[in-house]
Amino acid sequence: MSLVNKPAPKFSAPAVINGEEIVQNFSLEQYIGKKYVIFFFYPKDFTFVCPTEILAFQERLKEFEARGAVVVGCSTDTEETHLAWLSTPKEQGGIRGVTYPLVADVSKTIAYNYGVLGGEYDFNEQGEMIFNGAPIALRGTFLIDKQGIVRHEVVNHFPIGRSIDEELRTLNALIYTETHGEVCPANWKEGEEAMKATREGVKKYLSTH
Repeated sequence: MSLVNKPAPKFSAPAVINGEEIVQNFSLEQYIGKKYVIFFFYPKDFTFVCPTEILAFQERLKEFEARGAVVVGCSTDTEETHLAWLSTPKEQGGIRGVTYPLVADVSKTIAYNYGVLGGEYDFNEQGEMIFNGAPIALRGTFLIDKQGIVRHEVVNHFPIGRSIDEELRTLNALIYTETHGEVCPANWKEGEEAMKATREGVKKYLSTH
């Protein structure tokens, strides 16, 4: 089920911040009332598509921050594995240089509550617990507003990398609608005309596009 228009699930978990420091009780609640949050899940540390996404977010980090947003990543790896990966140079498959927080969802409860765990627990005929699917996070991305409400989500399967451009575009659209009280039509980009959410507004927009 979609989380859009619902409060983002709360959690407290270990994380690595600033690329070098482990904290034990990281939470998104620290940003409520202050920042937009781009909260994204990725499957595993030391893999293939994941570092391209994580580093791409880092390359655009200042653009998100300029819009009053923070970026936070999360996988089901441990905080020690996060730190090891963050300490490994890019040419050796690492993500050294990433400064935004990476959360360690070892219990898998964060991924489950956000609906991105790549499978589900079940029981076999002997009554033993099993897991169907992959017990790691899908590539979920959530845009959370300053009140802690999810305003956008997209979930990709493991082989499909996400678009950082689209996440920035969606953040721009959310800020625009909050600021101007208008709505953003298909393929809207920052600096383009939006429209009023009325019949007349739609007619006016469509007549010029």
